[in-house]
Amino acid sequence: MKLNAMIDRVPGRVETVGDVANVEIKALRIDSRRVQPGDLFFCTPGLRMDAHAFAPQAIEKGAVALVVSRRLDLDVPQVIVEDVRVATSYIAAAFYDHPADRMTMIGITGTKGKTTTSFLVKSILDEAGYKTGLIGTVCSMIGDETLPSSLTTPDPVETQALLKRMVDAGIQCVVMEVSAHATAMHRLAGVKFKVGAFSNFSQDHLDFFKDMDEYFAAKMKLFAPEMCEEIVYNVDDERVASAMRKLGRRALRIGIREPSDVYANDIEVGERGCSFLMTWHKQFRTSISLRLAGVFNVYNALLAAGICICAGIGPEAIRRGLERVRAVPGRIELLDTGTPYRVILDYAHSPDALENILNAVRETTKGRLIALFGCGGARDHSKRPIMGEIAGRLADYCIITSDNPRNENPMDIILAIEEGIKTTRCAYEVIENRREAIRAALKMAKPNDVVVLAGKGHETYQEINGVKHPFDEKVIVGELLKEMGTERVHCTVNK
Repeated sequence: MKLNAMIDRVPGRVETVGDVANVEIKALRIDSRRVQPGDLFFCTPGLRMDAHAFAPQAIEKGAVALVVSRRLDLDVPQVIVEDVRVATSYIAAAFYDHPADRMTMIGITGTKGKTTTSFLVKSILDEAGYKTGLIGTVCSMIGDETLPSSLTTPDPVETQALLKRMVDAGIQCVVMEVSAHATAMHRLAGVKFKVGAFSNFSQDHLDFFKDMDEYFAAKMKLFAPEMCEEIVYNVDDERVASAMRKLGRRALRIGIREPSDVYANDIEVGERGCSFLMTWHKQFRTSISLRLAGVFNVYNALLAAGICICAGIGPEAIRRGLERVRAVPGRIELLDTGTPYRVILDYAHSPDALENILNAVRETTKGRLIALFGCGGARDHSKRPIMGEIAGRLADYCIITSDNPRNENPMDIILAIEEGIKTTRCAYEVIENRREAIRAALKMAKPNDVVVLAGKGHETYQEINGVKHPFDEKVIVGELLKEMGTERVHCTVNK
């Protein structure tokens, strides 16, 4: 594709250097190490380094043109733009022939619930007869085909390439998790969503954002008129509701406590799910038997229903789609251990998420609640003692361990968590090695106890000193139970 045909929609000032009109582009590259002959290289300014410095290396590898924010003294065609990140999104969309314009796009943001809600929405759309794609934290899906994910919202080139694959496969609707990082870094600039949804807001990612206000503002970018047509939000989240009212756009409200357009009554929570009566005000009322436990999953179900109402889906497909989902990988996932105690896997790695999972499990725990958790390295330090206090307040026993320490000393992280747990009366122990920590939790569990393994969820690795080591907790639990002589050793989702 000719370079000049790809830059027409790039907003702001655009200047060119060299023979841009006749440059044929074979592929787009953000990483100079992956450049091949015929590629266009984007010189993206980063948090730690500026890719303008790698332009000579990219040219040596065969890059035939550059996208830059300032002219470089290099003998190669250049497109000079105001913001390389924004330009990358628009150019990538053009290169792949604007695939998002040919599908119904649904974007979901929020601190928690994005993954579960996206799975629920996909299930509903599938039930309604649409061929649906999904892009998110756990995986991406093209219909029934599952692809691995590295980021909640991939970079613009990867996103547009994936959307093009979806168009080619006949996908009609796409459900995307939209992270605050993605909106802050303009990964979806130029993409228009039919529906944008906001699940909730709480502390997270303060290693990247300077404060909660900046984090919140990044999430609210999804709801600008140029990014989404219709809005669905959780009215029970006070900060979200206040911002939406100030936004002044028509929106569909979901909730349980506050006056809502789509709401739940008669909620009953059990070990393996919950039931409730869902009502869309003056439109329909239907009973839902959700196979996902916890009141927070009622909110996820209501948000999914609201999204699908905006997409024109009827109540019967909504009910069938919600009830069809038996589990979401790593989200309050009950493992089939064959033990007289329950083992639950959950991705909770923020204060609010940890509080939600422990509160949800506490409602149906007849014995002790044993919480095993840690905090990630090179991330928000302030949440560590907060999570320690939450676990100590809600669990009967805690095991503090490692959770992706990355390049930090694991014991430094653990000591910070201890500051919080020591303010409670909860008994706890420290076992840095996560495998041995899980062994200890399983060994101490008695009939009717519940062991919650928090933090890793769907992840299949443990990152230590910058290296990702294989660590799938479903596999680990099965191996440990076998070593301990427990009969049932296949740890799969309980159906």
